[in-house]
Amino acid sequence: MKKILKFCIVLQLSIFNLQLCSAQDPWKITANKIDPNNYYGVTVANGMIGVVSSAEPFKVKDVVLAGAYDLYGRGRVGNFLKSFNLLNMYMEIDSRRLGATDASNMVQSIDMQNAAFTTSFDYGDKATVSYTYYALRQLPFTVLMSVTVTAKKDINIGAASVMEAPDALKNVENYYNEIDRPHVVISLLTSQAKSPTGKLTMCASNSFLFDEPHGSEPRVIHEMWDNNMHLMKFGKKINAGSSYTFSIAGSSITSAHHADPLNEAERLTIYAKLEGAKRLVEFHQKAWKDLWTSDIQIEGDAQAQQDVHSMLYHLYSFTREGTALSPSPMGLSGLGYNGHVFWDTELWMYPALLVLHPEIAKSMVEYRFQRLEAAKRNAFSVGYKGAKFPWESAETGVEETPVWALSGPFEQHITACVGIAAWNYYCVTQDKEWLKEKGWPILKETANFWASRVERNGVNKFEIKNVVAADEWAENVNNNAFTNAAAKTNLQYANMAAQILGFTKNPDWELVANNIPFTKMANGVTAEHDAYKGEGIKQADVNLLAYPLKQITDAAQIKKDLDFYSTKIPNEGTPAMTQAIFALLYSRLGDAQKADYWFKDAYRPNLNPPFRVIAETKGGTNPYFATGAGGIIQAILMGFGGLDITPTGLQQIKSTLPSGWKSLAITGVGKYKKTYVVK
Repeated sequence: MKKILKFCIVLQLSIFNLQLCSAQDPWKITANKIDPNNYYGVTVANGMIGVVSSAEPFKVKDVVLAGAYDLYGRGRVGNFLKSFNLLNMYMEIDSRRLGATDASNMVQSIDMQNAAFTTSFDYGDKATVSYTYYALRQLPFTVLMSVTVTAKKDINIGAASVMEAPDALKNVENYYNEIDRPHVVISLLTSQAKSPTGKLTMCASNSFLFDEPHGSEPRVIHEMWDNNMHLMKFGKKINAGSSYTFSIAGSSITSAHHADPLNEAERLTIYAKLEGAKRLVEFHQKAWKDLWTSDIQIEGDAQAQQDVHSMLYHLYSFTREGTALSPSPMGLSGLGYNGHVFWDTELWMYPALLVLHPEIAKSMVEYRFQRLEAAKRNAFSVGYKGAKFPWESAETGVEETPVWALSGPFEQHITACVGIAAWNYYCVTQDKEWLKEKGWPILKETANFWASRVERNGVNKFEIKNVVAADEWAENVNNNAFTNAAAKTNLQYANMAAQILGFTKNPDWELVANNIPFTKMANGVTAEHDAYKGEGIKQADVNLLAYPLKQITDAAQIKKDLDFYSTKIPNEGTPAMTQAIFALLYSRLGDAQKADYWFKDAYRPNLNPPFRVIAETKGGTNPYFATGAGGIIQAILMGFGGLDITPTGLQQIKSTLPSGWKSLAITGVGKYKKTYVVK
């Protein structure tokens, strides 16, 4: 009897869990309980402008613009700047200002399919309020927020758009202008300021969008509060049972993006105003529909499906085609890592985007190409030939790592990562013209760096000494496995590119590549560096030799290294992409259970409420960690999905799905938007 009862309970629990799983929305994450003390905002972005949500009604936490850097007391290096907060507003109902304590039944949601953030709440027995905002994909510098108030009884509302300058900006100037045309009145709330050193001019402008015919729209009033803040507002009576909708469109741009940012901010806002909210949203949704033709579809794990959509959504949000910009580890979710560009781009985020959207990946390689001359000067300054890319890069391509971090001068594997990324772009696109014009210069100069960087300590003995390893807990070590292997790969790819382009192979590159050492410990495991004695590691290093470098191809050796180093990472303090590599390799080795374990361990302990945003480490509080998302998406694409980047294009190799997954479909892959399915 007890066994039957136990079986029934287990069966009921299984059915309950299945119902929960099947009810999981693959495209929308909804927060029904908003705790301001345990709230980590989710970002709406379009690859240029990022807006981070707030738990407080009508507020956003941060507005960040890609490519806008200045110095302001954070390590004497360039930093991302907060821009004008052009979506903050307030609302009064019957002359009472609505605050967080006035809002009941608050619900917030991020719609990843349409890149829209919505908040709704009740205000007592008077009204229900909802608003949705977008970083418009078709207009890189422009955002839109639409607000709807549904009256439960006759009410009067007062709505204000508030433009406030962040504390770091100086010499703030505020403007208000009305442009009166026979068919429209355009009210422009505009601000400009200087960045902390005066290097940049930062500007923002917004305007109300009303649905009423011209002549019957609300009257807009401007108020100046102080030098750093001003607003425009209007009033409206709403009858019981009726709804009223209005919108705010705004643009933010700096002198890093345009030679005349003040006038351009107003022009872009006028453009959005006269497009109208309906058309703006339609074009935005079409652009995101096009992005989502490249998708990952999971059968058998609804939570993983939602989480993977969130990862793809953030990677797509933080990047865009047609630029020379590259994302930082935290993308456009704030000022994390000063907005600098690391190997996080080339090794972790870039391969996923390259496979799904080569046109976006092209922007990321263009960022490096445009800084190639700076990289050559970086190499010259430390006595080497070729190009040495900085560990932390910002606007100019000079080293931007704070001087207290030894990774600046010594974590040199970044140079190989850039060269490998250039080669991989050719592999996926087979674009020989691009390879000749831009890929080859990067590959040639990065290979020249490694040929001069190695120490020639005897016949056919080439060592790379005194580096910070990919495992950054190992500082100033000799013959780091990943650095050596990445340098070797870089040299090999440069000669392969030379052959494709009809150039003569460089015999010295070949000689060096063939003789860069990887040492082994007594147990047969590949040593992380010459002095490695089995201590704990911060992140994947040796295991990267199997993927993505392909320098270790023997399955027995891959497993030996994997089984050893997967026991050397701590439970805390390890960045998410480490476990992603373990998942990827175990999938390729055919171990479904370990692939599943490491896939979940890569990110689930790192999630923060209420939108499951990924932090860098387990229990971390610095989301959104786009690097980790890139690593996990690679685990799916190149691990579970078996996709493999080869000199002749993408191929599919044998792989294993995590236990519990029924099927995996990857759509819109590569240049020809192919679909790959694993069951």
